[in-house]
Amino acid sequence: MPGTTIAVLIYYKVSDFVIYWGNRLYLFIMKICFINSGNAFLPEIEAYVSFFSAFKNVITEVVTNHTSATGADVEWYFMGTQHKRSKTITIHEYASSSVPPFGTLKNMIKKSINCKPDYRIFFSEYVAQRFNFNDNIPFGFRGHGIFEEPQYNTNIPKKYDFIYVGTIEKKRKPDSLFRCFTTGSMKHKTLLVLSKEYDKIATRLKDYGNIIFMGPVAYRKVYEYIQQSRFAINFMPDISPYNKQVSSKFIDYIACCVPVISTDYTWVRDFEAKYGGRYFYLDKNLNNFTWENVNNFRYSFPEIPNFSWSNQIIDSGIIRFLQQKFPGSFI
Repeated sequence: MPGTTIAVLIYYKVSDFVIYWGNRLYLFIMKICFINSGNAFLPEIEAYVSFFSAFKNVITEVVTNHTSATGADVEWYFMGTQHKRSKTITIHEYASSSVPPFGTLKNMIKKSINCKPDYRIFFSEYVAQRFNFNDNIPFGFRGHGIFEEPQYNTNIPKKYDFIYVGTIEKKRKPDSLFRCFTTGSMKHKTLLVLSKEYDKIATRLKDYGNIIFMGPVAYRKVYEYIQQSRFAINFMPDISPYNKQVSSKFIDYIACCVPVISTDYTWVRDFEAKYGGRYFYLDKNLNNFTWENVNNFRYSFPEIPNFSWSNQIIDSGIIRFLQQKFPGSFI
């Protein structure tokens, strides 16, 4: 009929649709499936879900394997390995280089057997260098971020003397730290350990009531526990790749303005040189780890306004890439 405009609904998948009003794109629903096997700490997933929730045309879902990624337009993998891929747009995110033993060999194997994605994200330039992909796949870097909303209350009552957040696997050599709280200088002080898969070591230390194991807990909840602690411990072995990679918990600690006690290694020294702040560095044998020393030290915290999760995600280039693939989704 003359003067009549017809809206055409074109189904792309069960969950996705495009509406054209005349020749104008009106709506596209894009579904992103984050595929997390659950084997590692991945606070970035919660940050991604929060970030994409601001776009009404983007749906997110977290699944444990690709077979559960029903109706996905984007499959987002946290590597790991992925031998085969579907026709769906595929993102590979590399949070770290492979760890000893045979870390370099593991990187080479992953590089050779992993399928090629449409986009790669690396946690840092160091991680990208360790894998050294020589292809034309576009990529970007996304560092660890902090949430923008005002949630950092420095006046919150302190419940714990120290907090440690993160894995306590043997490769990180946590036993020397725990000895400080069992028979050493901090045996009368409390240590909260926020981790996962700690049953064996918690059982071994069950007679020491000053060491409290908890977790896993939701990422946003971690900030509450950090703020309930007088000091935060960043305990990292001074060996590759640990000493060259970003410490997520370190950034969370300083975001909460809790004094940081850290082992002395390359990345944290580089961070201090670039952004500032003052942190108590532990001797290799932990002899300087005393209550008097950590209390008498003058701590300070850097300004890190560009560390918001939104800035980190946007700076990785992934939004620009997805806009090119799915125009109309980010409106």
